[in-house]
Amino acid sequence: MTLKGKVVIAQGGGPTAVINQSLVGVALESRKFSQVDRVYGAVKGVRGIIEEDFLDLSQETTHNLESVARTPASALLSTRDKPDEKYCEEIFHVLKAHDVRYFFYIGGNDSASTVHIVNENAKKSDYEFRAIHIPKTIDNDLLVNDHTPGYGSAAKFVSQAFTGVDLDNRALPGVYIGVVMGRDAGFLTAASSIAQKYYDDGPHLIYLPERPFSKEKFLREVKEVYDKWGRCVVAVSEGIKNEAGEPVAKELIQRAEYDAHGNILLSSSGALGENLVNYVKENLNIKRVRSDTFGYLQRSFMGCVSEVDQHEAREVGEKAAQFALWHNQDGSVTIHRTGDYSVDYQLTALEKVAKHTKSMPDHFINKGGNHITEAFRKYLRPLVGEERFFAHHLRAPQVEKILKNR
Repeated sequence: MTLKGKVVIAQGGGPTAVINQSLVGVALESRKFSQVDRVYGAVKGVRGIIEEDFLDLSQETTHNLESVARTPASALLSTRDKPDEKYCEEIFHVLKAHDVRYFFYIGGNDSASTVHIVNENAKKSDYEFRAIHIPKTIDNDLLVNDHTPGYGSAAKFVSQAFTGVDLDNRALPGVYIGVVMGRDAGFLTAASSIAQKYYDDGPHLIYLPERPFSKEKFLREVKEVYDKWGRCVVAVSEGIKNEAGEPVAKELIQRAEYDAHGNILLSSSGALGENLVNYVKENLNIKRVRSDTFGYLQRSFMGCVSEVDQHEAREVGEKAAQFALWHNQDGSVTIHRTGDYSVDYQLTALEKVAKHTKSMPDHFINKGGNHITEAFRKYLRPLVGEERFFAHHLRAPQVEKILKNR
């Protein structure tokens, strides 16, 4: 059966460098089908649907849409609302009132849950309706997917940032601690290592949420690296957890803030980095110890976009439209790696992607739990693209000292 009506597209959660590729992909592909009356974009995600705040993307020029596709962050704006059953009923009520037959939501696992609940409302009401979840997250933690759009570009940024930090630290030695996004999965923090070329390149230590974090072990390992190289660069995930499974940052933030999903706002404070800096200074007597919390910089940095990430983000949008409009199906578009390197796009049941998160596989993390393996580097390299920047060191011979005995 061919459904005739409108399309609504929404973007949810944190922006990425390539989320607009998915928006434009599904919008342009949908405009090709005669059964589509209009293509609407919901401003500020699902909240825009509730408030009937729509843009008519049918009247947007293809030229401008293509320009928007190359622009980072969410062109339709976003929301952190986490819809419950009642909220989803309201979403469905508005969509039905506007004769919307196709709903596309670009986001993470909570967005997949929203799509699933809205779709169930349509089934209960015997309203013919197709809902598709389009993957997006820099955390790379969606189940079923080999990787997610947004991750490759964020990983490229983190990699290049740590390359620059390592060069700075080499010039003026000390201890540097960079805190990277990643609440439950360490994929983005692990990307800090992808540009390592020389045996003494940083980051020398990498700490991920998948392994319990001990401050005492951390101190010992920093000392070992510092004693060996005279410096130490550390990458730390904001979501590192103690032996009890509680976020370390939660212990350090006196007045913790929480988002609509009930998650502590880990990147809203530099407390984790500052605390680790003070701990190193107090116990190792090293004067030059610094930290940075990367925060929003990782998500939508315009000068650091992976071409592979752009292309795949565009294609998941196009495939979403094709699954719904050609094949009359619901689900979540998922990315599957085939060969070295290619991908395939499949439609997966929404409940298999919703709610839960994916962690770094054990074989991506070294035995000591403080760095990554070559298997992870092999996994990541195609995603950041071939334009990786590698730093180079001087190789000229040392001139013999004349006054060395004075």
